[in-house]
Amino acid sequence: MRRGISILTAAGLAMTLAACGGGSSDDSTSGAAEETTASETGASGSLTIWVDDNREVAVTDAAKAYEDATGTTVDVVVKDFANIRADFSAQVPTGEGPDITVGAHDWLGGFVKDGLVAPIEFGDALADFNTVSTDAFTYDGQVYGLPYAIENVAVIRNTALADSTPATFDEMLAKGKAAGTKYPFLIQVGDEGDAYTMYAFQTSFGAPVFVQNDDGSYSSELGLGGENGNNFAQWLQDQATAGVLDTNITYDVAVDAFSKGESPYIVGGPWMISAFTDAGIDVAVDPIPSAGGETASPFVGVQGFYVNANSQNQLTATDFLVNYLGTEDSQVALYEAGDRVPALNAAADAVSDDPIVAGFAAAAENAVPMPSIPEMDSVWSFWGVTEANIINGTATDAPAAWTEMVSNIQAELDK
Repeated sequence: MRRGISILTAAGLAMTLAACGGGSSDDSTSGAAEETTASETGASGSLTIWVDDNREVAVTDAAKAYEDATGTTVDVVVKDFANIRADFSAQVPTGEGPDITVGAHDWLGGFVKDGLVAPIEFGDALADFNTVSTDAFTYDGQVYGLPYAIENVAVIRNTALADSTPATFDEMLAKGKAAGTKYPFLIQVGDEGDAYTMYAFQTSFGAPVFVQNDDGSYSSELGLGGENGNNFAQWLQDQATAGVLDTNITYDVAVDAFSKGESPYIVGGPWMISAFTDAGIDVAVDPIPSAGGETASPFVGVQGFYVNANSQNQLTATDFLVNYLGTEDSQVALYEAGDRVPALNAAADAVSDDPIVAGFAAAAENAVPMPSIPEMDSVWSFWGVTEANIINGTATDAPAAWTEMVSNIQAELDK
């Protein structure tokens, strides 16, 4: 499965790093790249990689193979995923931090803006990955991360309680009520809201967070306001009044209730599946129904690995990513650790017989990439809290609260 970087590619990588890669442009690895790859030279030095516990085993196995093949020491450090982005952002400018970190594609805009990550040269290998996944890690025409998994939320259905998921939210809710369970439908909200999980319902009202250009890229123009956004806000309030949406439903509460057979439907991602199957629930995965009349489009997120812009081992880091974590074996191992659809096409094909994978892939056909532009960082806190305030009744005039939220986000963008 291992695939070597061609001489031409390696030389191109050296040139790229010289142009973009912090203090490593004149190190010995760049010179070596003109003739051969890091693997082929028996790359010297060491690599430090940050991962969370979910991905530890798969990355450690690839690291062991790399150590055996090259003699390079690879130190896999397990960190809380919730802290990785902040720690990486704080340490890289000081010359610290890992050579490689796991991360989500929507961190990219901020990372590039702050000069924290280096481009990755894939050469011909780029075509082996799902285009959406590599586009997600592309900024100003350069790819900055190795993608390994595509993820999106969908409707997860308890097949013993419902035989299908209808095309509209109201029909699904009616079917859920007919099941006679405690909850006809579950979606996590929490005290701070959850705009990510709720997004498909918002887009079905024609209110995307940012306006997309004709080529699919995102502009910095907000799209979630106006009449369409206000209609979504009113829908949130109506569903809360009806007892369908509730800020007391956190992730843990929702997963626990579904695991106990207390609802036929839950909106969630592949990271939930093992909790349900371990509880003996037979599940199917379906596209999210429309609440507002238009297509319900959840976010597609891509998980991957970034290279530290100040790393002294960028060539070795890239070699490890492209030729070890970018192989079918490694990407299938990462899939088995988290049930996310592999970004490498060969790995995705290898697991395509899994009906859960097929279900999430079908739901992703309606999905849109989560924006990776830096402006996205100004949105989340206003967005989720406003949804929560509408649902818990703190905001009694939902459209007015939504309009105020849009104004606050715009003011933050204008700073």
